[in-house]
Amino acid sequence: MTTFADASPAVAPSQRLRETVEQIALADEVGLDMFGVGEHHRGDYLASAPAMVLAAGAERSSRIRLSSAVTVLSSDDPVRVFQNFATLDLLSGGRAEIMAGRGSFVESFPLFGHDLADYDALFAEKLDLLLAVRDHPRVTWSGQHRPALTDQPVYPRPVQDPLPVWVAVGGNPQSVVRAGMLGLPMALAIIGGTPDRFVPFAELFRRALGEAGHNAATPLSLNMHGFVAGTDAAASDLYYPSHSRVMNRIGRERGWSPTNRAAFDAATTLQGPYVVGSPERVAEKMLLHHELFGHDRIALQFAVGDIAHEHVMRAIELLGTEVAPLVRDEVARRRATPAAIGQH
Repeated sequence: MTTFADASPAVAPSQRLRETVEQIALADEVGLDMFGVGEHHRGDYLASAPAMVLAAGAERSSRIRLSSAVTVLSSDDPVRVFQNFATLDLLSGGRAEIMAGRGSFVESFPLFGHDLADYDALFAEKLDLLLAVRDHPRVTWSGQHRPALTDQPVYPRPVQDPLPVWVAVGGNPQSVVRAGMLGLPMALAIIGGTPDRFVPFAELFRRALGEAGHNAATPLSLNMHGFVAGTDAAASDLYYPSHSRVMNRIGRERGWSPTNRAAFDAATTLQGPYVVGSPERVAEKMLLHHELFGHDRIALQFAVGDIAHEHVMRAIELLGTEVAPLVRDEVARRRATPAAIGQH
């Protein structure tokens, strides 16, 4: 699962961050595979430094993978990103990941002295440097947006070699092709529109992998909004109020039409983008997505807005103890008998 560590007027920031660490600990306890913390630089969110939150979570967990979701690489220094996550990898015993993206907000660009006109060029160049630093303990590199490095050592080195770097994309074909051409795992965000509209991006990713000579089995993740409760109605009733406040606040900034309960309920149907419902319903929807995408993992963003911590904890428990076993067993069965499910 993933979180942005949303701020809440009813909860002190220090308590909210401690709750995030508790969520990491529970996700590990119930057997989930990954916990991601997203980077944002605005008052709505508390995780401007995800590696620090994940490091606290590393001390409360033993097996779960710890990822950014995402690192806004365009406005950061790739050397420091690598050092932070290499340190996290050492602290966690080899469980760190970097999920690099261009970010859904732009506040970090003026904050760190970057020009939004360089939005695409910054990401491409900084990803190149991040991979160079990851793959070589001593780096010689030059670009347009950062001072050059000449045989520069970069430490510490992580446990994992190489440290996993995913490319997060939100529907930009150029970003999809970049991930495939580089042979990097891709995280595809689906937070609006029907999921079947995004299948061409998965196909484009795999085609780019093949054309560049990379392993066609390079992992693909879906990153989606979701929530689990005892019943479909309870899940929607708990999730909708905070989720709608967040989406309408962002919508006012971006000129989107306001959302409402009818639109939300439509988005929670099997064909919609929100993975919300009872354990059985959520598992059913995840398996439908697997038929469409043949992906390797799904990351659900539970704690959208100021939803109460106890409800998020219960959703994590249900996801780990009820949803995940259903999905894992069925995916394993399908892979063992591919003819029974047809072609993806």
